[in-house]
Amino acid sequence: MPVYSPQAPAAVVMVRPHHFTVNTQTAADNAFQRDVLDSSSHSRRAYEEITRAVDVLRKLGVGIHLFEDEGTETPDAVFPNNWFSTHSGGHIAIYPMKAPNRRKERRADVIEFLKREYRVQDVIDYSGLEPDGLFLEGTGSMVLDHIDRVAYAVNSDRTNPVALERFCTHFNFEPIVFPAEDGNGVPIYHTNVLMCVATDFALIGAELMVGSEGWRKVVPRLEQSGRDVIALDRDQIARFAGNAIELQGDKGRVLALSRTAYDALRPEQIARIEAHARIAALDIGTIELAGGSVRCTMAGVHLAPRD
Repeated sequence: MPVYSPQAPAAVVMVRPHHFTVNTQTAADNAFQRDVLDSSSHSRRAYEEITRAVDVLRKLGVGIHLFEDEGTETPDAVFPNNWFSTHSGGHIAIYPMKAPNRRKERRADVIEFLKREYRVQDVIDYSGLEPDGLFLEGTGSMVLDHIDRVAYAVNSDRTNPVALERFCTHFNFEPIVFPAEDGNGVPIYHTNVLMCVATDFALIGAELMVGSEGWRKVVPRLEQSGRDVIALDRDQIARFAGNAIELQGDKGRVLALSRTAYDALRPEQIARIEAHARIAALDIGTIELAGGSVRCTMAGVHLAPRD
């Protein structure tokens, strides 16, 4: 029998895009983004990539709640983890988004579906902070340790400290905030491209932490939790090796990451991961042009199913 962990959701929400393209409104502070010239070709490929990823994960026993996005004003809809998150005890959070067109990704039908299928007690909506310029883009801005109740967050325009403090107070997380930059001195836009916290291990781009502040705050805390901390270098972070998510399959835990990320890992790193979880490398190279990878495409469901 598999051993279940509060860190590894057994189900996720995913959104399959029908008109995928790179979001021009987010390009200014997302150094992971690339230009897309042939939007029709990339749109078809992105649709196919999500379809194949869903098939792979379902065969591993992961529950997938797949929604379709046919809109033309939501280029980043394939990344639902930024606008909502779910939490044990029956709680849902809805987040304030920096880019105006990303605010259109919020969908009442997704929330109503979760209410029907899972035990939801309340929905806390932080989107009213947007007019004040206070943003917190979900589990992109924060990497949550559901076991030790820690919210790791990189300083950025998309992670406002006031909004973060409100979330942590409501949901009983301890915030640990630290600075991080890429090789060109550009601040990391989302924490989940820098690190992944799983049940028994963590992936972290320690090289990108600015000074010693982040290292002193983050790495010892992860090690104190008993996790095997696997350091990623700058090139591996640039290839999305930190943008992974641990899931619960029917035969054990699975680490979902992209083929790009898997190919960037060294054999000894792969061996350390596989000591704790099976690796599922998903081909989503087109979607990665938008500046996010596998972790961004999944909103974990940490709710109790209805009988």
